[in-house]
Amino acid sequence: MKIPLLLAPFFFFFFSLSQGLNPQCDGQDQGSTLKVFHVFSPCSPFRPAKPLSWEESVLQQLKDDQVRLQYLSSLVAGRSVVPIASGRQIMQNPTYIVKAKIGTPPQTLLLAVDTSSDTAWIPCSGCLGCSSSQFATAKSTTFRNVSCGAPQCKQVPNPTCGGRACAFNFTYGSSSIAANLVQDKVALAADRIPAYTLGCIQKATGNSMPQQGLLGLGRGPLSLLSQTYNLYKATFSYCLPSFKSPNFSGSLKLGPVAQPIRIKFTPLLRNPRRSSLYYVNLMAIRVGRRIVNIPPAALAFNPTTGAGTIFDSGTVFTRLVEPAYIAVRNEFRRRVGRKLPVTSLGGFDTCYNVPIVAPTITFMFAGMNVTIPQDNFLIHSTVGTTTCLAMAAAPDNVNSVLNVIANMQQQNHRILYDVPNSRLGVARERCT
Repeated sequence: MKIPLLLAPFFFFFFSLSQGLNPQCDGQDQGSTLKVFHVFSPCSPFRPAKPLSWEESVLQQLKDDQVRLQYLSSLVAGRSVVPIASGRQIMQNPTYIVKAKIGTPPQTLLLAVDTSSDTAWIPCSGCLGCSSSQFATAKSTTFRNVSCGAPQCKQVPNPTCGGRACAFNFTYGSSSIAANLVQDKVALAADRIPAYTLGCIQKATGNSMPQQGLLGLGRGPLSLLSQTYNLYKATFSYCLPSFKSPNFSGSLKLGPVAQPIRIKFTPLLRNPRRSSLYYVNLMAIRVGRRIVNIPPAALAFNPTTGAGTIFDSGTVFTRLVEPAYIAVRNEFRRRVGRKLPVTSLGGFDTCYNVPIVAPTITFMFAGMNVTIPQDNFLIHSTVGTTTCLAMAAAPDNVNSVLNVIANMQQQNHRILYDVPNSRLGVARERCT
């Protein structure tokens, strides 16, 4: 019998009402720090009913990543329409989740955090085409609609005036979502946000409507960072646990207090046309002791085309533009041994069916080098001896100018986003 491998997808887009949770999951948030749970943890109602085999889990996550990259491509290209792939849709991928309370009296919800999105979204009561897990708006005495004349109404896509409330629509391929812009109280750990602006989904058509919504940690005007600047000073960090962690839990720290002092930083690059994304300057990649010969254009930051490198919480496996990936892959293969036969698994083209000795991989950013441990770039089968390099080239059918440092490569690191000082920090930390 195959034993499932729980990798650690930190995918991007949603939250849902938490009902029937394990009592041990309560009371773990303190101050401005929230526990981050993997969707497969005992604290998650979204864990798979039927465990997947190792190969099935890898292939599913590769498929999910393909859809995620389509979403990031839409941001880079500045398109308002997000493409949808067949099968599991863009809003239905697994993720890490945090617990929040919304409304008065508070309703407990599970939110997925996404560093490449801004606004929070809720499937609200009465929503046509939504799941049964909906926020009960009538039960909250502090719930209210945002008016058409409010400045927030200008910050959502395609705003219209539905009665006196600000309404807007999203299109995802053949699917569409209609929502109102609303405000309500939000509690994150011990912090209280009296009037948080978020989307309240009223109608969904097509196959892409999720059972959940999202909490955006991007840099746009309706993100958590912008709406709570006086509270959190546009600063946060997270630590994502390895899939080998028995608790499958990490932490999300909001605000500058209690952030690590001993940490290496690299400057954040600002792209006005893609303001939500966290660009950094990836200057080179070292495999073992050799700096790989990558064409400079493959790593260069270009605000016009969207080219460059971002840290993203929602992509599972790091993607490099093709010239960069091929150079890294070839050097990795050379260091492992030219005579060893190379196989493939789905989108991974560098797999071995015999034990290997792998070289180190170091991302060399402006101002800091990050050498990632093998658990962060190798996938080992729990049956047999298959080992794969857990990186891939950017797919041909999406914008191929963007390098994405994904969540598997971020695991067991504290990633600090210090927006006021325009810097991103990385420090090793055991995320438990």
